[in-house]
Amino acid sequence: MAFDYDLFVIGGGSGGVRAARTAAATGASVALAEESRMGGTCVIRGCVPKKLMVYASGYGEVFDEARAYGWEIGEGRFDWRPFREKLHAELDRLEGVYRRLLDGSGVEMFDTRAKLADPHTVEFADGTRKTARHILVATGGRPVRPDMRNAHLGMVSDDIFDLETLPKSILIVGGGYIACEFANILHGLGVKVTQFYRGAQILRGFDDETRGLIADSMRERGIDLHLGTNVVEMCPEAEAGDPARQHGTNSDAAGAGASLPEAERGTKQPVWVKATNGDEAVYDAVFFATGRKPNTEGLGLEEAGVKLARGGAIEVDEYSQTACPSIYAIGDVTDRVNLTPVAIREGMQFVETVFKGNPTPVDHALIPSAVFTQPELGTIGLTEEAAREIEPVEVYCSSFKPMRSSFAGSNDRVLMKLIVSIETRKVLGCHIVAPEAGELIQLAGIAVKMGATKEDFDRTVAVHPTMAEEIVTMREPVRRS
Repeated sequence: MAFDYDLFVIGGGSGGVRAARTAAATGASVALAEESRMGGTCVIRGCVPKKLMVYASGYGEVFDEARAYGWEIGEGRFDWRPFREKLHAELDRLEGVYRRLLDGSGVEMFDTRAKLADPHTVEFADGTRKTARHILVATGGRPVRPDMRNAHLGMVSDDIFDLETLPKSILIVGGGYIACEFANILHGLGVKVTQFYRGAQILRGFDDETRGLIADSMRERGIDLHLGTNVVEMCPEAEAGDPARQHGTNSDAAGAGASLPEAERGTKQPVWVKATNGDEAVYDAVFFATGRKPNTEGLGLEEAGVKLARGGAIEVDEYSQTACPSIYAIGDVTDRVNLTPVAIREGMQFVETVFKGNPTPVDHALIPSAVFTQPELGTIGLTEEAAREIEPVEVYCSSFKPMRSSFAGSNDRVLMKLIVSIETRKVLGCHIVAPEAGELIQLAGIAVKMGATKEDFDRTVAVHPTMAEEIVTMREPVRRS
C-alpha cells in the first residue's frame, strides 16, 4: 500500500516537533498537524511564559536586598500590561522559530485538528484524509477544574498568561508544583495570595524535608498557606447571601476546564468562597491548579485499536508503541513522566527505533527536575522516604542561611541533601532548595546518573565561597535508616 507520508505527527508541542524534524532528517516524508499554536503547552502556555514570570516576580526582593547592600533604590512598582505585551511578543517569536524549523526540515504542516480514522489514516476537521505508514500521537495534556458547582468561576493555568489585569487578591487551590510556583509568582508581582491544599503538606511526592522548607519560606514571604483545607462552596460575590445559590443550573456544575467556552473561563467578577475550615472570604480571582488530563478525547484512538489507561492516558510499551503497531505516542498524553525534556527524549528515541532501525527503549530513570518556587527546588533520584523503603541508607543534610541572604538580614534558608546507599555507597538522591537550584541540579544530576558514590562527592574540592560547596563538604550523616 502506498502512503501519503512515512510519518504523520498529531500535535505540535516540543516532543512532536522534535520527532517530526528528527524523522525528516533521515529522509522520511513527514507531516504534522496542530490545532492550536505551534510549540504546545511548554512554549505557549507552560514552561517558557511561566519562567519569564518567575524572573519578573523576583525583582521586588532584589530591590530590597540591594538596599541592604548599600544601593539607594526607590520603591519599585510592577506594571503587568507592558510585561504582558512583551511576553506575548516573545511567545509569537518562539512559535515562529518552531514553524521555521519544521519548514526547514521539510515537514509539511497543517494548522487543523486531526484525529485517527484507522491505523494508517488521519482525518482533519474539514474531512480531508491523509495516510501514513506510522502515526505519532503527541497531543499533550490540559488542566482540569474540579467537579464542583461554579467551578467555571475559577481560572486554570492556561488562562493566567492572558489576564488583562492582575487581580489584587487570588485564591490558589492545589498543592502541586504548578500551584506553588504560581503562588510565589503572583505574590512576587504584588498580588495578595491565599493557597488551599487538602493534603497535610504541599508538593506531594517530593522529599519531605524540602517540602517543609519551601512551605515555611512561602509563609515567611507572606503567602497565606492553608493545609488540610479545600473549597466547599463558591459563587459570585453578588450571590453570596442568596439561599438559591445552593440550587444552581447544570451549567453551574461545569468542571471540564479547557472544554468550557473561552468567555466562561475564570470570570473576572469577585468570587465568594467557603472553605472546609469554615472560613468565608471574597477573592478577586480563583485559580484551580488541581490536576491535568491527557488530551485523548475525540481522537478516535480506541476505534483504531489504541488502548487507554484509567484517566485517558495512552498505554505504550518501552518503545512508545501502542497496542496498534502502526501508532506510537509520546509526552504527556502517555502520562509517564510529564516533563518537556522527557517528551523530547521520547521523540528522539522513537525515531531511533522506527526510522533508524536501532530499537531504543525510553529511559525514565534518574530524571532531574526543578520546581520554580522562591527559593527553587532541584531534585534527582529517590526521596529519603522512598529510599529507606528499599534499602538501608545514610542521609547527609545541611540547612543554613547563605552568605548573601544573611548579610541582607533575610531569614531565607537553603538546604542540601544527599541520600546514600550504605551497601553500594552510591548517591541515590540529591535534593537542593536554594536560589537557582534548577541550575545546580542539572550539574549534580550528571554525577548521580553516572552512579557517583558519596566518596566521589567527597573527593571533589569545594568551590568557596558558594552555597553549592556544601554538597561536597558534608562528611557525617545526620541519620541512618
